[in-house]
Amino acid sequence: MSTKATQPVSMTRIEARTAEVRTDLLATEEPLEIRVGGRSVAVVMRTPGHDRELAAGFLVTEGIVRRREEVLDLVRCTGESGEPEENILDAVLAPGATVDLERLTRHVFTSSSCGICSKASIDAVRGRFDPIAEEFSPRREVLVALPDRLRAAQAGFAATGGLHASALFDADGNLAVVREDVGRHNALDKVVGHAFFAERLPLAGQILLVSGRVSFEIMQKALAAGIPCVAAISAPTSAAVAFAAESGQTLVGFLRGERMNVYAGTLAG
Repeated sequence: MSTKATQPVSMTRIEARTAEVRTDLLATEEPLEIRVGGRSVAVVMRTPGHDRELAAGFLVTEGIVRRREEVLDLVRCTGESGEPEENILDAVLAPGATVDLERLTRHVFTSSSCGICSKASIDAVRGRFDPIAEEFSPRREVLVALPDRLRAAQAGFAATGGLHASALFDADGNLAVVREDVGRHNALDKVVGHAFFAERLPLAGQILLVSGRVSFEIMQKALAAGIPCVAAISAPTSAAVAFAAESGQTLVGFLRGERMNVYAGTLAG
């Protein structure tokens, strides 16, 4: 967890008839401007940490870049003082790489809590990514074990109680990577960015577990990364279920103990 991911604040704790001034640890929320070749394409409200992964994952899930070789690097921009700007990242494209920035339908600002509502329209994101080619049916006993493994890896949530998490597991339930952020879609973009830099995209045969609810955008981002199965501790939306069915993805919600709801796809065992 980044040292900038949390901030101490003063607050008053009230219990029954007592009031006491204490220090609380909160999740940090700051803007990150993402640029491509010097052109600003988005400002996202995020928790600092793994910013390069967040920016790369955002570009992948928005369909702006697809392959690792298209991007030479993601670098901090230099401010007027000559020092790197902590909250501005620029994607330096490889010679000959071309990107269609008109495909970016998100408005320049996106909050940490809102994803699809900042899109120009739902139709703009449908049909952009190919459906899952090979059916993937995760094993029930594997899914049951994932929430505890995610919880054990959520250092930021343990400290603040205010961070979402996305984690990637293989078909046997082995944890590959977990990322936390104040925004659900930011946490997922960080996971996708990690795979982007590791040249592991598409993520065939992998299971994505998210700590909160599953929206349309979470499913769209998972499909962009080639993830065939999405599981959630909480509920999916109706649009997420419809998207999963259309895209050939398995979608599991309310994964708690031995209980779960399968909204799309099938399980093995």
